[in-house]
Amino acid sequence: MEILLNILLSFEFLGAPIFDSEDFWRLILKTFFNLSIVLLIVRGIYYPLTKNKDYLFTYLLISLTVFVLCVLLDDVKLQLGFALGLFAIFGIIRYRTDPIPIKEMTYLFLVIGISVVNALANKKISHAELLFANLVIVFVTYGMEKLWLLKHETRKNIIYEKIDLIVPDKSNELLEDLKQRTGLNIVRYEIKRIDFLRDVANISIFYYEEDTKK
Repeated sequence: MEILLNILLSFEFLGAPIFDSEDFWRLILKTFFNLSIVLLIVRGIYYPLTKNKDYLFTYLLISLTVFVLCVLLDDVKLQLGFALGLFAIFGIIRYRTDPIPIKEMTYLFLVIGISVVNALANKKISHAELLFANLVIVFVTYGMEKLWLLKHETRKNIIYEKIDLIVPDKSNELLEDLKQRTGLNIVRYEIKRIDFLRDVANISIFYYEEDTKK
């Protein structure tokens, strides 16, 4: 077994080694650490509040992809420019059907930032410093969601047919009608799209989850 391992370590294909034990185990440990931190944030903090599986899927895969890219391309010596480029690319993502809300965009920025930091951390950064930096982000995120921001605002998109109420002068009437028909204590709304051909409007309503549980 040892002889086979030595052969693998010394053998190269297309100028690259077949197996590098040091780099391989470093990749596994760093991947496990980064994935654990991201799961704490998106699965332990974000998902229980929003129940949004689409963003959970997005955050985990983007985080993993960014992390692997940064780790495997670390040797190209474009660390700072590469990291900033990733922020620029993923930070301006807009889905075709619905723009990413500010809070979801913040979480996206968060998971990308954590992945970049964990991937590009080198010998100049101790394990204690890296662990502290990650835990600070986790604890602050948890504190903002669970302790300070006591109410979580939830959004729903609805199709509204009373097109005559969408004018600014009838905003109070529209809000009261939305509250009555949905049974929710709506705090605000946003008119996303108006279709005059079908006489309907696409409206996003916002309410606090805690109010629906009473």
